[in-house]
Amino acid sequence: MVHLNPGASSMVDVLNPDYTESKPLNTELETPTLEAAAATAEPSNHSTDTEAHSSPVATLNAEASAHEPASSDEDYDAASMEDFAAALENFDREQAAEAAAQAYDENIVAGTVVKLTEKHVVVDIGLKSEGLIPIEQVLDHAGQPRLQIGDPVEVVVEREEAEGGFLVSYDKAQRHKVWDVIEQAANEKTAVKGIVLSRVKGGLTVDIGIKAFLPGSQVEVRPVRNLDGYIGQELEVRVIKLNKKRGNVVVSRKEILEEELTSKRSLTLEHLEEGSVLTGTVKNLTDYGAFVDMGGIDGLLHITDMSWGRLTHPRDLVNVGDEIQVKVLKFDKDKQRVSLGFKQLTPDPWLDATERYPIGAHVRGRVLSVTDYGAFVELEQGIEGLVHVSEMSWSKRLKHPSKLVKPGDEVETVVLSVNPTDRRISLGMKQLQENPWEQLEDKYPAGTVVEGRVRNLTDFGAFIEIEDGIDGLVHVSNLSWTKRVKHPSEVLKKGEKLKAVVLGVEPENRRLSLGIKQLQPDVWETFFAQHRVGDVVKGKVLRSAQFGSFVEIAEGVEGLCHVSEAADQHGAPVKLEAGDEHDFKIIKMNQDEKKVGLSLRAVGEEASRAEVESYKETYKGSAASSSSSSGTTLGDLINWKRSER
Repeated sequence: MVHLNPGASSMVDVLNPDYTESKPLNTELETPTLEAAAATAEPSNHSTDTEAHSSPVATLNAEASAHEPASSDEDYDAASMEDFAAALENFDREQAAEAAAQAYDENIVAGTVVKLTEKHVVVDIGLKSEGLIPIEQVLDHAGQPRLQIGDPVEVVVEREEAEGGFLVSYDKAQRHKVWDVIEQAANEKTAVKGIVLSRVKGGLTVDIGIKAFLPGSQVEVRPVRNLDGYIGQELEVRVIKLNKKRGNVVVSRKEILEEELTSKRSLTLEHLEEGSVLTGTVKNLTDYGAFVDMGGIDGLLHITDMSWGRLTHPRDLVNVGDEIQVKVLKFDKDKQRVSLGFKQLTPDPWLDATERYPIGAHVRGRVLSVTDYGAFVELEQGIEGLVHVSEMSWSKRLKHPSKLVKPGDEVETVVLSVNPTDRRISLGMKQLQENPWEQLEDKYPAGTVVEGRVRNLTDFGAFIEIEDGIDGLVHVSNLSWTKRVKHPSEVLKKGEKLKAVVLGVEPENRRLSLGIKQLQPDVWETFFAQHRVGDVVKGKVLRSAQFGSFVEIAEGVEGLCHVSEAADQHGAPVKLEAGDEHDFKIIKMNQDEKKVGLSLRAVGEEASRAEVESYKETYKGSAASSSSSSGTTLGDLINWKRSER
């Protein structure tokens, strides 16, 4: 009975289907074992050269038969021999597969796509099993497979997978096909075209036949913040670094762009001078203007040089990518700075604005913007005027222009004034309507009693609305003849309905003066008509000051008793307290200024003279019966006064 060597027994264990670990056979270990097994057998005397070179399986089977005794059928395990034969057959198949993979390695194999899964593209490459291309190798920039079922494809076989099938590489096949072209482009520094597939850390992946890396710093001449916008675009790049062993390729677009800029700049400088008109492309927009590529040189088109009119932002006139004609306003050769103008290509519309927009002309325009103080109306490109809020309506009730107009409205206006130097036109809208103030003087002549409602109270008076859009002012001094009103709220309330007298109308200033106290007679006029200097009147002290006291001598009429006049008939000062009542003599009167001067001293002197006259009358009556003929003395007067008391 033939005893199998340990190596063969181990191989059976490995290839046993019940064996849990699945791994490929190691030909370096298994092949010598088969040869050792063949060497232990006795050679046959009838063997030929062909038999000597037969397969290891045949050799083992033959030798096993030669050494097997005829009487060993019961001892020989037929099942074990069948398993061993199957194991050897599997081994031969593994050997052939590895040999095929080694034969195809680094060589391009043609195949056909038969299936697409989530992870692989299954390809028929003519071997016992299909080839598997990792799906990520054939995805385009949109993440979709570039291969479909039935498409021919070339791959490189890498290895057989344990779970079945051969792992093949689409990238390697492509690299083999185009590597020489890429290497030549790198040596000659020629440009190659590629499609941006995806964004990776630090840059982009570009398909130039194989996947190449485009660093973010090499995408544009200036740094780029958002690289996602380049995905799917076709770019011209230059190979700047490659490693065939690792299959790495690095490309640059910046080098090509810099060379193009240098070439364009040289050509542009030949024609660039102040006053020249050139064509450029809007490259970037800012709040203050637009940068225009003149061909290798960027010029600034300031927002003030874009239009003769007003622009809120450069995008109102141009957009990025627009090709426009501009005029060179200033060129600094040393600093390579160019100032450009767009509006300078057309005449200044303000030069003949006075002739085209005479005062009083009716013009139509479009409302551009509305502010707190008015609305700007565009009459034509570059010409706009202001309708002030005060020129929108005859009524004073318009609190904000937006209540009447809004941006985009077409309105008709009247030209009020034109100032080409300051580039200003004043417009009006209320002038198109009838002015209610022009007929107001005829409608409400001075002295007319009108009725209205208190609309507003201010420190200086009250506004009374007598009709829609017409307010009259009652000044605080015209509220009362008698009271000293400090604020209208002391006698009036907002919304109160009352009567007033028209004092005057100023249509040109849109002013209407009203009075409330004029509804009653003027107490001052009555007082001055009834009194004269020298009259003695009864008065009540209202208040006192250092220079004198104010005394009420009639309702609403006050007089001043100076401190020098506050004395009795003997000249002794008299203290006047608020609320005291005395007789005062009028010593001064000024009707225009409505002032009355009073004196307490004069009243005492007047009383003394009256007493003297009374004594004289009495003395004359008694003199006739008296024998004395002597004159009256001061002592006689004093004695008479005492006897009277």
